[in-house]
Amino acid sequence: MKKILFTLFILYGFGLNAQRTDYDWKKMDPKQRKEVINNLSPEERKELLKKFRNNMVMDNLNIDSGDKAEFTTIYNEYLENQKKIKNEFDSNFDPETLSDQEAKQKLQQSFDVGQKLLDNRKKYADKMQQVIPCQKVLKLFQSEGMMRDKMNERKPHGSNKAARPRQNP
Repeated sequence: MKKILFTLFILYGFGLNAQRTDYDWKKMDPKQRKEVINNLSPEERKELLKKFRNNMVMDNLNIDSGDKAEFTTIYNEYLENQKKIKNEFDSNFDPETLSDQEAKQKLQQSFDVGQKLLDNRKKYADKMQQVIPCQKVLKLFQSEGMMRDKMNERKPHGSNKAARPRQNP
């Protein structure tokens, strides 16, 4: 799944300057791009992906050039905090094997993490509104949700879960 997302960012960011400016992503064929990416260190790949993601967000939201640096800093902080909060919850467990007490604890923990994610989102929405209009913040969160939904559609689930469509509340 990460490879698909990474490829999407690469395709979107052809004309954008990558970490190494000596690459002309537009003129490379897919095989060449793949080879260059595979030769990057994990840190370089992460930075390249981050840069493409940021450029895609900036273009999608049509952020003024004077606000890009400040917004990028806030946006990256937001994403980093969201990631830290998500890492607080270990979802690698089988609910069927938990006792009632363990299941209650896990459920409460999931609610707590969900609340922290929401609180963080509110906090950074306020910070972002100091730089960009509220409509653009809303558009950002809307596009985040659409991207997450698209990734979940393609994400392979357990063998018997794959055939079952995800139910939205």
